Amino acid sequence: MLDPKKFLKSRIILSLLVLFGVLVILGSFAVIKAHANQETQDTPVVSQNSKSRGIGFIAAGVAFGFGALGAGIGIGNVGAAAMGAIAEKPEMAGQALIFVALAEGLVIFGFIMGLMILGKI
Repeated sequence: MLDPKKFLKSRIILSLLVLFGVLVILGSFAVIKAHANQETQDTPVVSQNSKSRGIGFIAAGVAFGFGALGAGIGIGNVGAAAMGAIAEKPEMAGQALIFVALAEGLVIFGFIMGLMILGKI
């Protein structure tokens, strides 16, 4: 019988591999389309713009995705430890909440970075 933790870990790794595979395929299509536009048009500015837009969208998705993934892992670990600490000492609830909020800040940073990248393209 497969351990539930190992099963979950294998599912997460499989999901990440599929995500990166899709991102690589989308990025390659954007680069191929930009190259095809460059051959058919006289102005290479259009192809460079579409190439950078495709890579920008991928970068924004990766920034937000890694921020959310890191926060999920952090909140899972810190939250479990915090609940154990609160069960033993209820007066530590304030400190535990601060540590959970620090881990949750990763999502906000990833979201802001994604918006900044989208603002540049």
